[in-house]
Amino acid sequence: MVIYRSAQTVNLYELIDRDRLATQMAGGRYLQILEMQAHGAWVQLLEDGYTGWVRQKDIANLEPVSAYTPPPPLDRGQIEGLLPQILNYIYHAQAQPHEYLWGGTVPPHFDCSGLMQAAFASVGVWLPRDAYQQEAFSQPLSLDQAEMGDLIFFGSPAKATHVGFYLGAGSYIHSSGKDHGHNGIQTSSLEGVDRVSQTYAQQWRGVGRVMASYSPPLLK
Repeated sequence: MVIYRSAQTVNLYELIDRDRLATQMAGGRYLQILEMQAHGAWVQLLEDGYTGWVRQKDIANLEPVSAYTPPPPLDRGQIEGLLPQILNYIYHAQAQPHEYLWGGTVPPHFDCSGLMQAAFASVGVWLPRDAYQQEAFSQPLSLDQAEMGDLIFFGSPAKATHVGFYLGAGSYIHSSGKDHGHNGIQTSSLEGVDRVSQTYAQQWRGVGRVMASYSPPLLK
């Protein structure tokens, strides 16, 4: 298996001929190419196992490397000590000029799960990419057990489609789009005290605690 490293931020798309982002790969991340076509490559990111299409013009920004060392595993005790730094990353991102971007996982523009992944990854804690994957990976808790740094999930009864970082006392910080009243990173309330909070309160799913750093199975 040939491993590549991104020399700069590279976009991954859901479909090779569409502009809808799947995710973004920050400079320095690792990947493997699963399939080559004339217009691009189907790739898998190694830190989170996510797949998508890299366009032909961006393949030049992928550099082959001789080896890949997975990020070190971290347990819950180590993660607890890093939560203040993770929150500081989110606040710093909020303070920069930005807007919501579907598929955004690098500064300054994020989607909800991209912000969570980037914030945790900033201190070496990897999460899966999407909200429903982050929910499945985290340890489920009741709301009365929730603490600062837990993830809170929203969506339909079938699937989590939105995630935020719990601040305590019923408030959370998250990145949401124009359709729900925000266009970026804001603080909301589980009690539904404003229109955005009310919208998500109606989609409540639950709480999840990150107990370890994610280590994905890799495609061959």
